[in-house]
Amino acid sequence: MNKIASVLIGIALVLGLIGCSASASNGVGNKRIISIATVQPENHSIAIALYAFRDYIEKNLGDKFDIRIFTNSVMGGNSEALELLQMGSLDMVATSGSNLEAFSNEYKIFSLPYLFKDEASFRKAMNNEDFINEIYNSTAENGIKGVAWFANGVNNFYASKKIETPEDLKGLKIRVQSSDANVKLVQAFDAAAVVMAYGEVYTAMQNHVIDAGTNPEMALVSMKHGEVAKYYSRTEHQIFTDMLVVSTKFMDSLTEEEKEIFQKGFKRATQVQNEEWDKQTLEVIEEAKKMGVEFITVDKKPFEEIQKPVREELLNMYPKLRPLYDKVQAMQN
Repeated sequence: MNKIASVLIGIALVLGLIGCSASASNGVGNKRIISIATVQPENHSIAIALYAFRDYIEKNLGDKFDIRIFTNSVMGGNSEALELLQMGSLDMVATSGSNLEAFSNEYKIFSLPYLFKDEASFRKAMNNEDFINEIYNSTAENGIKGVAWFANGVNNFYASKKIETPEDLKGLKIRVQSSDANVKLVQAFDAAAVVMAYGEVYTAMQNHVIDAGTNPEMALVSMKHGEVAKYYSRTEHQIFTDMLVVSTKFMDSLTEEEKEIFQKGFKRATQVQNEEWDKQTLEVIEEAKKMGVEFITVDKKPFEEIQKPVREELLNMYPKLRPLYDKVQAMQN
């Protein structure tokens, strides 16, 4: 039995237990059921944002819609959930922007090294309607589109040794996610890129299979990487995003009045998630310090200079990224 078949059986069981059909278009009584999936646990900032979205919609359209949120990968991993979204078995999915690269090259923009000056610049761009709508609509031909974005932190290097200059990265084995951008970024520092699953990083660092990782601060505590990597250097070389995507068929089925309320709900979800992410990040930093992690502020300019050819190469490889890149730069100047 393949993964998607197993997930479909799981959906039937889950929805059966709550007394509704597996079809997202069916409802209970006069209400239409809306099914939303995320791989994140209930206490994650994204799940909290989805509950806020649910509350907003049910407050304003509670006589029409019944929103069901499935956390903790109940509906499968990101890939399976996106397949179910396309099939119509789910209405919305919260997922990493990197997972949407399979549907649109525009999402590769977030992999560019030093695209944003800092997280404030990232959020300014994401709140720009012209920029974000181009990202949102880039997957429409695949039957899905973005409706809300979620902060996913800033990628920094962390290791068992101090990283204060680009020279400190030379020769290190650094874990990365599988992508051309990530591999090229690490190689530009004369380091070795090791593609590895997130869940394997702790043991690999403990056993010196890798020397360093590159993630937001959350990894230090949630995955306990702070136990094996005592130095966290703020190189801020990449800033990623998570996304809430929706079935275009579902959105097309709404009335204009309903669409307006949903759009306000989507914005509410982004606001709540950003606030919760910031709160949790501060808590994580304090917890990591108690674990003995030292946070190092570096001069980012030497790191960025080394990455300029990488950024240009990627822009040439994916021409659709150039207009998006230019928009971001115009906002930051």
